[in-house]
Amino acid sequence: MTSIPGPIHTGEAHAKNDLGERSNRIRAAVLGANDGIVSIAGLVLGVAGATTDNAALQAAGLAGLVAGALSMGVGEYVSVSSQRDTEHAAVERERAELASDPEGELRELTGFYVQRGLSPALAQQVAVELTANDALAAHSQAELNIEPGNYVNPWSAAITSTLSFTLGAMIPLLAILLSPVGLRVPITVIAVIVALAITGYLSAKLSGAAMSKALARNIIGGSLAMGVTYLIGHLFGSSVA
Repeated sequence: MTSIPGPIHTGEAHAKNDLGERSNRIRAAVLGANDGIVSIAGLVLGVAGATTDNAALQAAGLAGLVAGALSMGVGEYVSVSSQRDTEHAAVERERAELASDPEGELRELTGFYVQRGLSPALAQQVAVELTANDALAAHSQAELNIEPGNYVNPWSAAITSTLSFTLGAMIPLLAILLSPVGLRVPITVIAVIVALAITGYLSAKLSGAAMSKALARNIIGGSLAMGVTYLIGHLFGSSVA
């Protein structure tokens, strides 16, 4: 019996959309945490290179944490909102094309199924039946891979990113504030490297990338950021002194 490819059923479509939404949140969480770790580690180590004053470290770290978390959240909201607007606009264009040229759109859908391996006669039958059932869903899912009405959620990504940045940023901030003055830099560096290894591992698992490359990229990049900012802080502190 010939298998007829077509738009996914409503339950499958919602399941696919839920999976996409979960992936979006996980991506935002990993990126937000990684950014929080690196950004605040660089900031507090830069300040630590200039001064041993705990009040200055705390003020700089908290200010950076709040500003970074809000910036990350707003950035995610704007980015995902743009994606949502793009998806919505594409579906609306498809709706307009269906209204202005239904026969042309039917031929286009038929051609899509021919390209997927169906005979022209069967492709025509599939296109006709799917169009009769829900023309907009049939064309949007087949041509755009979008289910009308189910778009990415910018608030979910923004909130997830804000919270994950905050959690990531707390690692270097707490490490440097709670450590003895003489050990605060090495302890913070170790804590950050461990945290970056964890986010690198999660990033590789989620993307299917090579584990060694993801870990090396995270750890080397974060270490360079910490080293450069600490050196700048140390030089600046020395010149001021």
